[in-house]
Amino acid sequence: MSVSEFRRKKLLYVFNVFFDVNQSGTIERKDFELAIEKICSLRGWKPGDQKNTETHEIMIKIWDGLRKRADSNKDGQVSVEEWVSMWNDYAQNPSAALKWQQLYCQFMFQLEDASADGTIDCDEFTTVCSSYGIDPNECKMAFSKMAKGKHNVSWEEFQELWKEYFSTEDPNAAGNFIFGRTTF
Repeated sequence: MSVSEFRRKKLLYVFNVFFDVNQSGTIERKDFELAIEKICSLRGWKPGDQKNTETHEIMIKIWDGLRKRADSNKDGQVSVEEWVSMWNDYAQNPSAALKWQQLYCQFMFQLEDASADGTIDCDEFTTVCSSYGIDPNECKMAFSKMAKGKHNVSWEEFQELWKEYFSTEDPNAAGNFIFGRTTF
């Protein structure tokens, strides 16, 4: 099954903004190391801090899972086509997500839930998404659409929005906004 232009744009957005940190055109371990530094800096977690160590361990697990699943030619990198193909497989049955995909979903929720109260609010969401270069006003609009007008998004809701992001063809679906963008 081929990927629609709409879904391809969403997948490339996540690839380019959240994964290909060094903008090399592929995802590799170095991108994860740079992302770890960025995340820990954003949160003020210094080397040796428990949260810094946990972030490093989780992100490397995510990289290992991604590499094992998506790096079909075993070159140590995930290309755009390998990325799109993997998420297209996911879209066929989002309830059967791979362990690393579940871990990444959980990691993003916990990263955005800075207060650790079990929900994400607009300020928490905007802080994380804008740290990736997205205009804060667009982040706030995206949160409003994602949260369907509510003040918070729970873990249960976030999981459903996540599945929707990677699988829906509906441009108006609330899940399309979980990475801070309002258009593709």
